[in-house]
Amino acid sequence: MLLTIGDFARASGLSAKALRRYDETGLLPPARVDPYTGYRYYTRDQVEQARLVRWLRRIGMPLADTGRVCALYATDTAGAARAVRAYWAEVEAQTAARRDLAASLAERIGGNTDMTTTSAFSGGLRFVAAVRLDRGLVRTVQQDAAHAGPHLLAVADGYGADGERASGAAVAAVAAPTSVAGPRDRAGDALNALEDGVRDANRRVAGADAGSGSASGSDAGSGTTLTAALLTGTRLTLAHVGDSRAYLLRGGVLAPLTRDHTVVQALVDAGELDPAEAAERPDRAVLLKALDGGDAAPEPDFGVREVRAGDRVLLCTDGVSAVVPEGEIARALRGGGGVEAVADAVVEAARGCGGPDNVACVVGDVVAG
Repeated sequence: MLLTIGDFARASGLSAKALRRYDETGLLPPARVDPYTGYRYYTRDQVEQARLVRWLRRIGMPLADTGRVCALYATDTAGAARAVRAYWAEVEAQTAARRDLAASLAERIGGNTDMTTTSAFSGGLRFVAAVRLDRGLVRTVQQDAAHAGPHLLAVADGYGADGERASGAAVAAVAAPTSVAGPRDRAGDALNALEDGVRDANRRVAGADAGSGSASGSDAGSGTTLTAALLTGTRLTLAHVGDSRAYLLRGGVLAPLTRDHTVVQALVDAGELDPAEAAERPDRAVLLKALDGGDAAPEPDFGVREVRAGDRVLLCTDGVSAVVPEGEIARALRGGGGVEAVADAVVEAARGCGGPDNVACVVGDVVAG
Protein backbone atom coordinates (compact mmCIF):
# COMPACT_ATOMS: atom_id res chain seq x y z
CA MET A 1 0.00 0.00 0.00
CA LEU A 2 1.36 3.40 -0.99
CA LEU A 3 1.26 6.44 1.30
CA THR A 4 0.52 9.95 0.10
CA ILE A 5 3.15 12.56 0.84
CA GLY A 6 0.93 13.88 3.67
CA ASP A 7 0.54 10.47 5.28
CA PHE A 8 4.24 9.75 4.83
CA ALA A 9 5.16 13.10 6.38
CA ARG A 10 3.08 12.30 9.46
CA ALA A 11 4.56 8.80 9.76
CA SER A 12 8.18 9.93 9.35
CA GLY A 13 8.11 13.26 11.16
CA LEU A 14 9.41 15.07 8.08
CA SER A 15 7.50 17.95 6.55
CA ALA A 16 6.15 17.74 3.01
CA LYS A 17 8.50 20.58 2.11
CA ALA A 18 11.50 18.61 3.41
CA LEU A 19 10.37 15.50 1.54
CA ARG A 20 10.18 17.42 -1.71
CA ARG A 21 13.69 18.75 -1.13
CA TYR A 22 15.07 15.30 -0.32
CA ASP A 23 13.44 13.98 -3.49
CA GLU A 24 15.07 16.72 -5.57
CA THR A 25 18.50 15.96 -4.09
CA GLY A 26 18.08 12.20 -4.53
CA LEU A 27 18.33 11.53 -0.80
CA LEU A 28 14.81 10.15 -0.35
CA PRO A 29 13.01 9.66 -3.70
CA PRO A 30 9.37 8.53 -3.58
CA ALA A 31 8.40 5.03 -4.68
CA ARG A 32 6.10 6.48 -7.33
CA VAL A 33 5.27 9.84 -8.87
CA ASP A 34 1.95 10.23 -10.64
CA PRO A 35 2.79 11.23 -14.24
CA TYR A 36 -0.31 13.41 -14.55
CA THR A 37 -0.65 15.12 -11.15
CA GLY A 38 2.96 14.95 -9.96
CA TYR A 39 1.81 13.59 -6.59
CA ARG A 40 4.47 11.68 -4.68
CA TYR A 41 3.77 8.31 -3.08
CA TYR A 42 5.92 6.34 -0.63
CA THR A 43 5.96 2.80 0.76
CA ARG A 44 5.81 1.94 4.45
CA ASP A 45 9.26 0.38 4.10
CA GLN A 46 10.65 3.90 3.48
CA VAL A 47 9.47 5.23 6.84
CA GLU A 48 12.48 3.88 8.73
CA GLN A 49 14.92 5.47 6.27
CA ALA A 50 13.02 8.75 6.45
CA ARG A 51 13.24 8.75 10.24
CA LEU A 52 16.96 8.08 10.02
CA VAL A 53 17.31 11.04 7.68
CA ARG A 54 15.35 13.20 10.14
CA TRP A 55 17.61 12.31 13.06
CA LEU A 56 20.82 12.72 11.07
CA ARG A 57 19.68 16.14 9.90
CA ARG A 58 18.73 17.05 13.48
CA ILE A 59 22.35 16.53 14.60
CA GLY A 60 23.42 18.84 11.79
CA MET A 61 24.82 16.28 9.36
CA PRO A 62 25.13 17.73 5.82
CA LEU A 63 23.02 16.23 3.04
CA ALA A 64 25.95 14.53 1.32
CA ASP A 65 27.08 12.82 4.53
CA THR A 66 23.50 11.89 5.37
CA GLY A 67 23.17 10.18 1.99
CA ARG A 68 26.36 8.19 2.58
CA VAL A 69 25.20 7.05 6.02
CA CYS A 70 21.80 6.00 4.64
CA ALA A 71 23.47 4.05 1.84
CA LEU A 72 25.70 2.29 4.36
CA TYR A 73 22.73 1.57 6.64
CA ALA A 74 21.08 -0.45 3.90
CA THR A 75 23.96 -2.94 3.72
CA ASP A 76 26.32 -2.32 6.66
CA THR A 77 24.73 -1.05 9.88
CA ALA A 78 28.04 -1.23 11.76
CA GLY A 79 29.69 0.89 9.07
CA ALA A 80 26.84 3.40 9.27
CA ALA A 81 27.28 3.61 13.03
CA ARG A 82 31.03 4.23 12.62
CA ALA A 83 30.31 7.00 10.12
CA VAL A 84 27.95 8.71 12.57
CA ARG A 85 30.50 8.49 15.39
CA ALA A 86 33.25 9.84 13.14
CA TYR A 87 31.04 12.74 12.10
CA TRP A 88 30.20 13.64 15.68
CA ALA A 89 33.83 13.39 16.79
CA GLU A 90 34.66 15.90 14.06
CA VAL A 91 31.85 18.18 15.29
CA GLU A 92 33.15 18.02 18.87
CA ALA A 93 36.73 18.74 17.76
CA GLN A 94 35.58 21.74 15.72
CA THR A 95 33.38 22.94 18.58
CA ALA A 96 36.31 22.84 21.00
CA ALA A 97 38.47 24.81 18.57
CA ARG A 98 35.69 27.35 18.01
CA ARG A 99 35.12 27.70 21.75
CA ASP A 100 38.75 28.67 22.29
CA LEU A 101 38.59 30.97 19.30
CA ALA A 102 35.40 32.63 20.57
CA ALA A 103 36.95 33.21 23.99
CA SER A 104 39.99 34.80 22.38
CA LEU A 105 37.89 37.02 20.11
CA ALA A 106 35.71 38.12 23.02
CA GLU A 107 38.79 39.07 25.01
CA ARG A 108 40.27 40.96 22.10
CA ILE A 109 37.07 42.78 21.28
CA GLY A 110 36.65 43.68 24.94
CA GLY A 111 40.07 45.26 24.96
CA ASN A 112 41.58 42.99 27.62
CA THR A 113 44.80 42.55 25.68
CA ASP A 114 47.66 44.60 24.33
CA MET A 115 46.68 43.36 20.87
CA THR A 116 44.21 46.23 20.48
CA THR A 117 46.91 48.87 20.85
CA THR A 118 49.05 50.21 18.05
CA SER A 119 51.16 47.84 16.02
CA ALA A 120 51.50 44.57 17.81
CA PHE A 121 54.74 43.99 15.90
CA SER A 122 56.41 47.05 17.41
CA GLY A 123 56.99 45.29 20.75
CA GLY A 124 55.92 42.24 22.65
CA LEU A 125 57.48 38.94 21.67
CA ARG A 126 59.28 37.58 18.63
CA PHE A 127 60.78 34.35 17.36
CA VAL A 128 64.41 33.36 17.10
CA ALA A 129 64.02 30.52 14.64
CA ALA A 130 65.81 27.93 12.53
CA VAL A 131 64.58 26.05 9.44
CA ARG A 132 65.63 22.62 8.29
CA LEU A 133 64.68 20.81 5.07
CA ASP A 134 65.81 17.23 4.56
CA ARG A 135 65.00 14.87 1.70
CA GLY A 136 65.11 11.85 4.01
CA LEU A 137 66.68 8.50 3.31
CA VAL A 138 64.15 7.14 0.81
CA ARG A 139 62.64 9.91 -1.32
CA THR A 140 64.52 11.14 -4.39
CA VAL A 141 62.96 14.63 -4.43
CA GLN A 142 62.16 17.22 -1.77
CA GLN A 143 58.52 18.34 -1.80
CA ASP A 144 58.35 20.05 1.60
CA ALA A 145 58.80 23.77 2.19
CA ALA A 146 59.21 25.99 5.24
CA HIS A 147 59.56 29.59 6.36
CA ALA A 148 60.80 31.23 9.55
CA GLY A 149 60.71 34.90 10.42
CA PRO A 150 60.57 36.96 13.61
CA HIS A 151 56.77 36.71 13.73
CA LEU A 152 55.76 33.99 11.25
CA LEU A 153 56.56 30.28 11.03
CA ALA A 154 55.15 27.99 8.33
CA VAL A 155 55.61 24.49 6.92
CA ALA A 156 53.98 22.75 3.95
CA ASP A 157 54.11 19.18 2.67
CA GLY A 158 53.51 18.86 -1.06
CA TYR A 159 52.24 15.75 -2.80
CA GLY A 160 51.68 14.60 -6.36
CA ALA A 161 53.64 15.42 -9.49
CA ASP A 162 53.65 19.15 -8.70
CA GLY A 163 54.00 18.79 -4.93
CA GLU A 164 57.25 20.76 -4.77
CA ARG A 165 55.68 23.73 -6.56
CA ALA A 166 52.51 23.48 -4.47
CA SER A 167 54.26 23.54 -1.10
CA GLY A 168 56.57 26.34 -2.18
CA ALA A 169 53.65 28.39 -3.47
CA ALA A 170 51.68 27.89 -0.24
CA VAL A 171 54.55 28.95 2.00
CA ALA A 172 55.34 31.92 -0.24
CA ALA A 173 51.71 33.03 0.00
CA VAL A 174 51.51 33.16 3.79
CA ALA A 175 55.00 34.67 4.02
CA ALA A 176 54.28 37.44 1.48
CA PRO A 177 54.50 41.03 2.82
CA THR A 178 50.98 41.65 1.51
CA SER A 179 49.65 38.61 3.35
CA VAL A 180 50.42 38.15 7.04
CA ALA A 181 53.78 39.80 7.53
CA GLY A 182 52.55 43.34 8.20
CA PRO A 183 51.32 45.01 11.41
CA ARG A 184 48.18 43.71 13.04
CA ASP A 185 46.67 46.65 14.88
CA ARG A 186 43.04 45.74 15.44
CA ALA A 187 41.28 42.90 17.22
CA GLY A 188 41.11 39.83 15.01
CA ASP A 189 43.58 41.12 12.41
CA ALA A 190 45.90 38.14 12.86
CA LEU A 191 43.03 35.72 12.27
CA ASN A 192 41.86 37.64 9.22
CA ALA A 193 45.40 37.81 7.86
CA LEU A 194 45.95 34.07 8.19
CA GLU A 195 42.57 33.32 6.64
CA ASP A 196 43.45 35.55 3.68
CA GLY A 197 46.86 33.90 3.51
CA VAL A 198 45.35 30.42 3.23
CA ARG A 199 43.01 31.55 0.45
CA ASP A 200 45.91 33.13 -1.40
CA ALA A 201 47.91 29.95 -0.88
CA ASN A 202 45.18 27.89 -2.53
CA ARG A 203 45.12 30.29 -5.50
CA ARG A 204 48.90 30.07 -5.83
CA VAL A 205 48.74 26.27 -5.72
CA ALA A 206 46.36 26.42 -8.66
CA GLY A 207 48.77 28.74 -10.44
CA ALA A 208 51.68 26.41 -9.74
CA ASP A 209 49.80 23.53 -11.36
CA ALA A 210 48.86 25.64 -14.37
CA GLY A 211 52.41 26.93 -14.76
CA SER A 212 53.77 23.41 -14.90
CA GLY A 213 51.44 22.39 -17.69
CA SER A 214 49.37 20.10 -15.48
CA ALA A 215 45.62 20.17 -15.21
CA SER A 216 44.69 22.82 -12.68
CA GLY A 217 43.13 22.23 -9.27
CA SER A 218 42.26 18.87 -7.82
CA ASP A 219 42.28 17.19 -11.29
CA ALA A 220 46.07 17.41 -11.24
CA GLY A 221 46.29 15.16 -8.18
CA SER A 222 48.74 17.55 -6.56
CA GLY A 223 48.45 19.75 -3.52
CA THR A 224 49.93 20.54 -0.15
CA THR A 225 49.32 20.78 3.54
CA LEU A 226 49.92 24.08 5.29
CA THR A 227 50.47 24.97 8.94
CA ALA A 228 51.32 28.56 9.87
CA ALA A 229 51.86 30.31 13.21
CA LEU A 230 51.70 34.10 13.54
CA LEU A 231 53.07 35.73 16.70
CA THR A 232 51.48 39.08 17.58
CA GLY A 233 51.96 40.64 20.99
CA THR A 234 51.72 37.66 23.35
CA ARG A 235 49.38 35.62 21.16
CA LEU A 236 50.22 32.78 18.81
CA THR A 237 47.57 32.45 16.09
CA LEU A 238 47.57 29.24 14.06
CA ALA A 239 46.05 28.24 10.73
CA HIS A 240 46.17 24.57 9.84
CA VAL A 241 45.17 22.42 6.84
CA GLY A 242 46.29 18.80 6.52
CA ASP A 243 48.61 16.71 8.67
CA SER A 244 51.65 18.87 9.24
CA ARG A 245 51.77 19.77 12.92
CA ALA A 246 52.54 22.48 15.46
CA TYR A 247 53.80 21.78 18.98
CA LEU A 248 54.50 23.97 22.01
CA LEU A 249 57.21 23.10 24.52
CA ARG A 250 56.80 24.88 27.86
CA GLY A 251 58.63 23.93 31.01
CA GLY A 252 59.85 20.77 29.31
CA VAL A 253 56.30 19.59 28.56
CA LEU A 254 55.27 19.06 24.92
CA ALA A 255 51.72 19.94 23.85
CA PRO A 256 50.24 19.50 20.35
CA LEU A 257 48.60 22.63 18.94
CA THR A 258 46.98 21.08 15.85
CA ARG A 259 44.87 18.09 14.92
CA ASP A 260 45.53 16.04 11.77
CA HIS A 261 42.97 16.23 8.97
CA THR A 262 43.29 12.54 8.09
CA VAL A 263 41.01 9.54 7.80
CA VAL A 264 42.96 7.77 10.54
CA GLN A 265 42.64 10.71 12.96
CA ALA A 266 38.89 10.80 12.34
CA LEU A 267 38.73 7.10 13.29
CA VAL A 268 40.74 7.80 16.45
CA ASP A 269 38.44 10.67 17.37
CA ALA A 270 35.42 8.42 16.84
CA GLY A 271 36.85 5.78 19.16
CA GLU A 272 37.15 3.27 16.32
CA LEU A 273 40.94 3.13 16.39
CA ASP A 274 43.44 3.17 19.23
CA PRO A 275 46.01 6.00 18.88
CA ALA A 276 48.80 3.45 19.23
CA GLU A 277 47.44 1.60 16.19
CA ALA A 278 47.18 4.72 14.03
CA ALA A 279 50.92 4.86 13.26
CA GLU A 280 50.78 1.33 11.84
CA ARG A 281 47.92 1.99 9.43
CA PRO A 282 48.95 2.02 5.75
CA ASP A 283 46.33 4.73 5.09
CA ARG A 284 47.54 7.03 7.88
CA ALA A 285 48.51 9.75 5.38
CA VAL A 286 45.16 9.88 3.53
CA LEU A 287 44.08 13.50 3.89
CA LEU A 288 40.60 14.85 4.50
CA LYS A 289 41.75 18.43 3.83
CA ALA A 290 44.51 19.92 1.70
CA LEU A 291 45.21 22.90 -0.53
CA ASP A 292 44.75 21.52 -4.04
CA GLY A 293 44.00 24.67 -6.02
CA GLY A 294 40.28 23.95 -6.21
CA ASP A 295 37.66 26.64 -6.64
CA ALA A 296 37.09 26.93 -2.88
CA ALA A 297 39.91 26.71 -0.36
CA PRO A 298 39.22 24.22 2.46
CA GLU A 299 38.23 25.71 5.81
CA PRO A 300 41.37 25.77 7.97
CA ASP A 301 41.43 25.07 11.68
CA PHE A 302 42.28 28.24 13.58
CA GLY A 303 43.64 28.45 17.08
CA VAL A 304 44.92 31.14 19.42
CA ARG A 305 47.32 30.47 22.30
CA GLU A 306 48.88 32.75 24.87
CA VAL A 307 52.66 32.40 24.78
CA ARG A 308 55.50 33.79 26.84
CA ALA A 309 59.25 34.22 26.64
CA GLY A 310 60.97 30.87 27.08
CA ASP A 311 58.39 28.88 25.10
CA ARG A 312 59.64 26.82 22.18
CA VAL A 313 57.47 26.16 19.09
CA LEU A 314 57.95 23.40 16.54
CA LEU A 315 56.22 23.22 13.17
CA CYS A 316 56.95 20.06 11.19
CA THR A 317 55.68 17.94 8.33
CA ASP A 318 54.70 14.31 8.80
CA GLY A 319 58.20 13.24 7.85
CA VAL A 320 58.81 13.96 11.53
CA SER A 321 55.47 13.50 13.28
CA ALA A 322 54.46 10.26 11.53
CA VAL A 323 57.68 8.41 12.41
CA VAL A 324 59.20 10.00 15.52
CA PRO A 325 57.37 9.26 18.79
CA GLU A 326 56.26 12.37 20.68
CA GLY A 327 58.58 11.45 23.56
CA GLU A 328 61.56 11.62 21.23
CA ILE A 329 60.33 14.89 19.72
CA ALA A 330 60.10 16.32 23.23
CA ARG A 331 63.63 15.17 24.06
CA ALA A 332 64.97 16.77 20.90
CA LEU A 333 63.22 20.04 21.71
CA ARG A 334 64.49 20.02 25.30
CA GLY A 335 68.06 19.85 24.02
CA GLY A 336 70.51 22.69 24.51
CA GLY A 337 72.55 24.66 22.03
CA GLY A 338 69.83 26.93 20.69
CA VAL A 339 67.40 26.59 17.82
CA GLU A 340 69.96 25.62 15.20
CA ALA A 341 71.16 22.61 17.21
CA VAL A 342 67.62 21.65 18.14
CA ALA A 343 66.44 21.76 14.52
CA ASP A 344 69.36 19.48 13.59
CA ALA A 345 68.33 17.12 16.40
CA VAL A 346 64.76 16.92 15.04
CA VAL A 347 66.04 15.98 11.59
CA GLU A 348 68.41 13.38 13.05
CA ALA A 349 65.53 11.89 15.04
CA ALA A 350 63.56 11.45 11.80
CA ARG A 351 66.57 9.90 10.08
CA GLY A 352 67.10 7.63 13.05
CA CYS A 353 63.57 6.31 12.51
CA GLY A 354 64.38 5.41 8.91
CA GLY A 355 63.83 8.79 7.25
CA PRO A 356 61.06 7.43 4.99
CA ASP A 357 59.73 10.84 3.98
CA ASN A 358 60.79 14.41 3.35
CA VAL A 359 61.24 16.58 6.42
CA ALA A 360 60.50 20.25 6.93
CA CYS A 361 60.79 21.62 10.44
CA VAL A 362 60.94 25.05 11.98
CA VAL A 363 62.02 25.53 15.59
CA GLY A 364 61.17 28.93 17.07
CA ASP A 365 62.12 30.20 20.51
CA VAL A 366 59.83 32.90 21.89
CA VAL A 367 61.91 35.78 23.21
CA ALA A 368 61.22 39.31 24.41
CA GLY A 369 61.02 41.76 21.52
